[in-house]
Amino acid sequence: MNPRVPVMEITKAQKQRVTAVCVILLILFCDQLIKYLVKTSMSLYESVSMAGNWAILYFTENKGMAFGVDFMGTFCLCLLRIVAVVLLAYYLNKAIKKNVPTGLIICLSLVLAGAAGNIFDNMFYGLIYSESTPYSVASLVPFGHGYGQLFTGRVVDMFYFPIIQTTWPDWLPFWGGHRFVFFSPIFNFADSAITCGGFAAVIFYHKTFSKYIGKGKAQNGGDAE
Repeated sequence: MNPRVPVMEITKAQKQRVTAVCVILLILFCDQLIKYLVKTSMSLYESVSMAGNWAILYFTENKGMAFGVDFMGTFCLCLLRIVAVVLLAYYLNKAIKKNVPTGLIICLSLVLAGAAGNIFDNMFYGLIYSESTPYSVASLVPFGHGYGQLFTGRVVDMFYFPIIQTTWPDWLPFWGGHRFVFFSPIFNFADSAITCGGFAAVIFYHKTFSKYIGKGKAQNGGDAE
């Protein structure tokens, strides 16, 4: 009789690590694929209506934070993003060790993947893409022959949802007569991952986040998956 071969049990932490890796790779793949398709098929500032006038594919680039905010140089911003990603990876690993709900692991993975996606743009797009202009479509070029240098790439944004477009009434102080658009920021898939992951973590897991990560108190069980 052959001895029974012991079966290795997969722990919850191992499952969560696999889940985190899968989520991060999926978000990065989708983000870069969308940016590639937009950058190599649309000229800068070109727009395509997707669902009437309230959902528009609008190609623009920026060197700033999420949703096109721009307040510092690309190099400094990229370094800040790298630091943020390193810290997020540290807390993600810490959360897995603390036996937190898998939902929180997914939220943290979404934020990490979104930040990493925009870092890739800043670091490498200037090296691998030709210049996008209002009159020409960019293309992939041999590494180092792009429109910029390392850390000088511009982030590609494309999703624009001007759901409400109107003009403030003239009698309104300060804003009277001015155009109002809701929602006006132009963003990308990585920005969406950061926003959705961050909001979900705050709304559904704020107590767990504070208990296990913020205070560093490890407790097993008691949290729903």
